[in-house]
Amino acid sequence: MALNVTYGVSTWLWTSPFQTSSIEELFPKISAMGFDAVEIAVEDPALIDGEAVRAGLEKYKLKAVICGAFGPTRDLTHEDTSVHENCFKYIEACLDFCVLWNIKIFAGPMYSAVGKARMVPPDQRKKEWDLAVSNLRIVCDMAEKRGIKLAIEPLNRFESDLINTAKNVMKLVHDINHPAAGVLLDGFHMGIEERDIEAAIRLTGDKLFHIQVSENYRGTPGTGQTRWDAFKAGLEAVNYTGIVAIESFTPEIKELAEAVCIWYPFADDQDDFASEGLEFLKSYFNT
Repeated sequence: MALNVTYGVSTWLWTSPFQTSSIEELFPKISAMGFDAVEIAVEDPALIDGEAVRAGLEKYKLKAVICGAFGPTRDLTHEDTSVHENCFKYIEACLDFCVLWNIKIFAGPMYSAVGKARMVPPDQRKKEWDLAVSNLRIVCDMAEKRGIKLAIEPLNRFESDLINTAKNVMKLVHDINHPAAGVLLDGFHMGIEERDIEAAIRLTGDKLFHIQVSENYRGTPGTGQTRWDAFKAGLEAVNYTGIVAIESFTPEIKELAEAVCIWYPFADDQDDFASEGLEFLKSYFNT
């Protein structure tokens, strides 16, 4: 059975940080390749002219979703509340972009800082979990006022010690207990952490708001060991009709490559990565 989904691609596949000059660099070719949507990675809102992006999306007939970037200064589990406030301000800027660009989903691992992976005592873990819950409830209120939902992303064990699996993120969503709280599942992280991809997707049910895909080695979809049959069966089971976005990174942007531990290219060029990945996804999911 064919899936009724929209195909997108992350700006991170080509550039970092996304800025106003990225619009004409990326949007025309993303549209020409046949993508319906662009996943805009907002690292620094100050670098982005929101009206120019809105015009670019309209010009190239692209839908969009925003994926947030959460480093040490945007950590909702930090012991310093000033770090929380900094994160709230950043998220608010992203949510305002969502409104301007007619986006209904704000996605990412917004509960903590990416790369925060430590062995800590149970009482410290509980303290950080409770901070994530209470602070994300505040973020949910911010999103709901704007008609936006949150897609919260589990990361693999090397990038987070808090939320690694669909089971983890669904417990977080349950504890937040807010209608705006939902889930992003990323096939790369699932390939490391999940025993059963289909079962993990089924577990999220109607809380699955966004999907990211690449191969198990973060390369072009269709070229690795991902169980795409299980992926498709899971998406069918939950009647997923949102965006399926290719997300990976380029080794050409050294700071980004170091942050995500990419030491060599995964394709002859990033355009091939995107176009060949889209061709595979359409051939597999549309039949």
